Amino acid sequence: MPRIRAATVAEHHAQQRLALVRAARELLEGGDAEAVTFTAVARATGLARNSVYKYFPGRPELLAAVVEDAMPRWTDAIRSGMAAAGTPEEKIAAYVSSQLELVRGGEHRIAQALAGVQDATVVRESAAQAHRELLTPLIGALRELGEEDPRRTALLLQGIVNAATTAIENGDDPRAVTDRAVRMAVTAITGAAPGR
Repeated sequence: MPRIRAATVAEHHAQQRLALVRAARELLEGGDAEAVTFTAVARATGLARNSVYKYFPGRPELLAAVVEDAMPRWTDAIRSGMAAAGTPEEKIAAYVSSQLELVRGGEHRIAQALAGVQDATVVRESAAQAHRELLTPLIGALRELGEEDPRRTALLLQGIVNAATTAIENGDDPRAVTDRAVRMAVTAITGAAPGR
C-alpha cells in the first residue's frame, strides 16, 4: 500500500488526483492527446497503472479534469486584465490581448490537443463550459457599451481572437498580430455601438 504523504486520506487522494491531472497536462503540451494514456500518467506520477482508475473511470474523465484545472488560469488572466482597464473599450482590448498573451505562453497547445479527442462527450462538455466562462466578462463589457446582442457579439469577437491564435501558432509575429486583433475588435465594437 502506498505511503500517505498528507494529513488525511482525503488530502492524499486530492494530491494524487492533481498529480495525475498535471502529468496529463504535461503530456498534452506536446500537442498530442493520444500521448495521454493511463500507463503514461501512472509512470509520470509513480503510481501503478491500475491505481489511476481509483481517481478516473476512464481517459475522457482525466482529459476533462485537465480542462477544469487549466480553466481558472485562463479566466483569471482575462478577468485581471479586464479589471485593470477603465473603459468598456479598454476592457475589450484587454480581453483580446490577455488571451493572445496566454497563446504566446503556450497555453493554447493543450486546447488544440484536446480538440482532436474523438468520441469524448465529457471533454467536449468541459470545453464548452470553459468557453462560456471565457465569454462572460466580455459580455459584461459589451452590455456596458449598450450592445443589443452582447452574447452574439462576444462570439463574433472571439472569432477575431481565434483567427489571431491561428496566425500566432502558424509563426506570425505575435506582437503585430495582437496589436492588429485588438484594433480590429475595438474598431468593430465602437463602429457598431448604438449612438456612434
